[in-house]
Amino acid sequence: MTIQEMRELPSAELEKEIEKTRDKVFKMRFQGKGKDLENPGEYKALRKDIARIRTILREREAPSPEAKRTSTKRAGGNA
Repeated sequence: MTIQEMRELPSAELEKEIEKTRDKVFKMRFQGKGKDLENPGEYKALRKDIARIRTILREREAPSPEAKRTSTKRAGGNA
């Protein structure tokens, strides 16, 4: 899934995607203990996907930097 596709999904879907990806990572960790993984690069990619999704969710929570700048300008100008 690309970052653009992730940004288009609602937050609830992203939360579900994180859970599915965490389950895959968990299973891969146990597979790696017993035998070699078929694609060890997939483990790293899944962890990065989780980080990307968390970043998107975090961006949605935080107010935009522009909103912060305008509110501080107004507060500073009234003093």
